[in-house]
Parts: sequence; C-alpha cells; structure tokens
Amino acid sequence: MINKKLLTSAAAITLSALISGCVTSNSTMNNNTSEVIKPSFAPVTNMEILNDEKSTGDVLTNGMGLKGQRFSPLSQINKDTVKDLVPVWNFSFGGEKQRGQESQPIVKDGVMYVSASYSRVFAINIANGEELWQYDAKLPDAILPCCDVINRGVAIYDNVVIFGTLDAKLVALDRKTGKVVWKKKVANYKDGYSITAAPIIVKDMVITGVAGGEFGIVGKVEARNAKTGEVIWTRPTVEGHMGYLNGKENGITGGEAGRTWPGDLWKSGGAATWLGGTYDPETNLLFFGTGNPAPWNSHLRPGDNLYSSSRLAINPETGKIVWHFQTTPHDGWDFDGVNELVSFDYKDASGKTVKAAGTADRNGFFYVLNRENGKFITANPFVSNITWATGIGKDGRPLYTADGRPGNPNGESKGKSVFSVPSFLGGKNWMPISFSQKTNMFYVPSNEWGMDIWNQPVSYKKGAAYLGAGFTIKPIFEDHIGSLKAIEPLTGKIKWNYKNPAPLWGGILSTAGGLVFAGTPEGKFLAFDDESGDILYKFNVGSGIVSSPITWEQNGEQYVAIVSGWGGAVPLWGGEVAKKIKNINQGGTVHVFKLHR
Repeated sequence: MINKKLLTSAAAITLSALISGCVTSNSTMNNNTSEVIKPSFAPVTNMEILNDEKSTGDVLTNGMGLKGQRFSPLSQINKDTVKDLVPVWNFSFGGEKQRGQESQPIVKDGVMYVSASYSRVFAINIANGEELWQYDAKLPDAILPCCDVINRGVAIYDNVVIFGTLDAKLVALDRKTGKVVWKKKVANYKDGYSITAAPIIVKDMVITGVAGGEFGIVGKVEARNAKTGEVIWTRPTVEGHMGYLNGKENGITGGEAGRTWPGDLWKSGGAATWLGGTYDPETNLLFFGTGNPAPWNSHLRPGDNLYSSSRLAINPETGKIVWHFQTTPHDGWDFDGVNELVSFDYKDASGKTVKAAGTADRNGFFYVLNRENGKFITANPFVSNITWATGIGKDGRPLYTADGRPGNPNGESKGKSVFSVPSFLGGKNWMPISFSQKTNMFYVPSNEWGMDIWNQPVSYKKGAAYLGAGFTIKPIFEDHIGSLKAIEPLTGKIKWNYKNPAPLWGGILSTAGGLVFAGTPEGKFLAFDDESGDILYKFNVGSGIVSSPITWEQNGEQYVAIVSGWGGAVPLWGGEVAKKIKNINQGGTVHVFKLHR
C-alpha cells in the first residue's frame, strides 16, 4: 500500500540518526576585534510576549505576535531600499541531519534561538553569527513522524527556551547555557504521537498540541506551567474524551461519546493539533486547528466526526471549548482543519468594527469567521478547479459535489477512485499566511494540485499507519504548482498571483515598508511589492526554503532572516509532483540580511 510504505520510509529516515542528548558551547568573539561579546539574558515577561506584534527590537513568538499576523511595523527596508539588501552572516546547522528545516527563529537581546531537524536547538550570537550553544535531543530509534523530521520553532519565556520533540516531549532549556531545566513527556511516541509545532506562551503557561493523526491517536491541547512543566489542563479534541483541569475531570469535549462517531471509532479518532495555535488577547481565546479524522476512509465513520477538521476557540484558564467551526465535516480527503486562524478587524457596512479571523483551509477555501463566537461570515475559493465541493453554503457547511468522495470498498480491496482537487496536501498546508495591517490583505502561499484517491479496508492497530486510502498527487497546470496570492479576505478577490514551478512550502512576512517576503524550494529568497506583486529583490540561498522569515531592528538597523533546508512532506508524499523537485538540494542554514551602508 502506497501510504504505509511512505509512512514507513519517513520513520526509517529517523532510524538512521542516533542522536545523543548533549549541549555544546563556544565563547564568541567580535569578528573585527578581540572583544568578547556578552549578549543579555534578561527574563522574558508575559507583557513582552503580549506586545510582540508591536515591538520591533525582538521576535518573541511564532507568528511575530500571538495573533499570528506575521506583519512588522518596520519600514527601513522598503520598496525603495530593498535593492540594497545584502547578507550579513549565515550559520550552518552542520552534521548529516540535513532534512526539512521549517523553523521560525526567535530573537531576544542579541541572541537568536532556532530549532532544526531531528529536534535540535541552537543559540546564535546575532552580532557575528557564532554559536553560543547547541542542544541535541536524544531520540529513540522507533519515532513515527508522519511528514519528515522537522521542527517549526521554540517558545521563549522567563529564562528558558521551550520546544517539542519528535518523541512527544516538551523540553525547557536554560537560555544562557542550553542545559535542560525540565523535560516532560506529553504522550507516548510508540502510539504514533510526536510534536513538531512551536509552543506558545499565554499567561505563564506553555501551550502545545500533538501530531500523529495518521496513526489513529487522539488529538489534544495541553497547558503547562512554563516554569515547571507541570500540567494545568488538557483538552482532547475528539468528541467523547474527557478533559482535565488541575488533575480533575473537567467535562467531555461537548456532546456525548459516539454522537458524531459510529461505535467506538471516537477512541482512535485523530483530530491532531499538529500545527500549534494562536491567541487573541482581546477575546481571551486560544485558537487551535484540528486535523483529519481517522481513518481516512470516511465510509467507516458516518457523521460529522467532531471535533476533527475544525477550528476551536479555547478558554486559556480552563481549557474549555468556547466555540468550534468545522470546515470539512465528515472529511474524506485528509483536508484537516489545522491551518492557523489569524485575528484581524474590519468595519462592516454600518461602520461597526467586527472582530474577525481568517484562515486558508487545506480544502481550498478561505474562510472569515467572527472570532468572538465562531459565526461564519464568508468563504471563497483561493485555488483553482476545486472538485470535492461546489461552494460553501450560507451556514458555512460545504456543498458537496455528487460523486466527489472516493468510493466505499464494500469488502473489495479497493473502492472507486476519484480525481480530487486540491490534493490532500492542501490548497495551503502548514506554511503560515500573513495579514498586512498596511494593505488589509492576506498573503497566502498555496499550491495548485490534485490527486487520484481511493479507499481501502483498514483496521486500527496502535502505533501503525491508520489510513484506509491510497493516492497519487498530480499537478493541474503545466507551468506551475506553487502560487503566492494576495487576497482580499471578505470578497476573496485575488489582487495578484505569483506562480512558482515547484510547490510553495514556506511561510510569509509582510511589512509596513510595503514588502512581502517569501522563499521557494528552488532556494530563492524573494521580496514582493505588497500592492502589485512585482519582485523587488531576489537572493539564492543555495537550498530550498520551507521556513518562515522574520524581521527585527538592532542598533538602529533593520534585519531580515530566513532558514533554508529543503524537506518536509512534499518529497515524502508528493507522487508525480516529486519529479519536479527531485534535483533540489537539502541543507540547513540560517541567513541574515540588512541594508548595505
């Protein structure tokens, strides 16, 4: 079966690396003098984290602000000056572990903290690009990552840096030395759990989700004391499972066990929270997306299968689900609902401010919701030739296409195959979007592809692939797969569209300087005009980019950084698409730029 072989190959990659848990540290010198550079390590406060989207001297959150807008008010690098952008330094992750590098760096007081493939973390002196320390997680042989051995970033709080590992642990490291302060097991990796997302910090808590939906795990969101790692609350994301607050039962996740699931399938229902979350302080709500229901074969689980393929609004004090919105009820295409929900405001026809949130779903539609109550506002397609639905109804539910779902095997080895657009890798996958406060547009990295998909019989076995489907991904256009689009959220109008030959798999940054930064698998780091989409700057970093850029200012100068290193899900799952990316080189490097003076 194609699926299991690919999952097995991804796991086999990890077996080749026996990683020793260790920390190395170097004293760093100024490149031009013998002066020893001593970065500051002042404790990071909740107020600093809450203010991250407005502050410019550091980058303290994944998303450049808890709302996840990935917008910077900096404008020193702008449409006129970006042509003078030059490399300052680059830093290699080194070794033989050069798989996909999807990390967004964190910057604080002259130090960059960045994670890398195989659950590694580096602290780098920004003044000269030299390593302060390195931590390598000690991973067991039998980890089961679905989609490469990536890590998407760290969280910073007080005097620690916190990140998740491929064997489903949270680790807190001393910011100054890289030594372990605490380490906690979140779930059992032997059952298929892992952590790849960057945690977020809200109200002295570190909050994270889990990956592993292809193994029939049960998704959850968990809050821990950021200083000790002790659990405060846990909230399962499959209807019927019990939540806990301070060690006591805190009610099931809405409804009754089996209400939207047949039989006992809710016990291994998936809905992994593998991308992490955002937080809106105005409504005091966490927003987490949930992944596919398990198994993929939807004929085995009639019903909406809550809370899979949904966006959840969660009370950060208690873990209670305040509202939910399901983008693909009874998901039969592995579309998930895990993509980030980004808070923004707009004025309605009467001039009233609406607290909204936007999300570009794997299913190919861009949704706008009321973030206070989860009410549906609008949805429009952002990729071409969608086949599985004809549109989204006034209630926010999809209008399914007749015969758009892969067929029921009915005891046969294979059900009827259908060609579905988008593919299960999505109109947009993990790669983060950006909302510009300057243009009021979203910048969405998307892909134009479809898939032949069919269902197969399957039964659940703990720690084994639990799909019940096969697939082959295919491009739908000759000249491009990747497509970076500038989208007006309420109308869905696409103002400009940059077409890229290979799939786009990295995140976006927009700035008050009128720029949109993005990277490509071909290794191009690009800056676009935010209004026209014209390319104003390009630099080849030498390996494919599947990470998210950041910007900050230091000593009166604006810096931009991007991590390069080709990998992620596309080379492992890409089917016919893989032919277009077979010659892209792997790597693992941080690149930092500023204006030439």
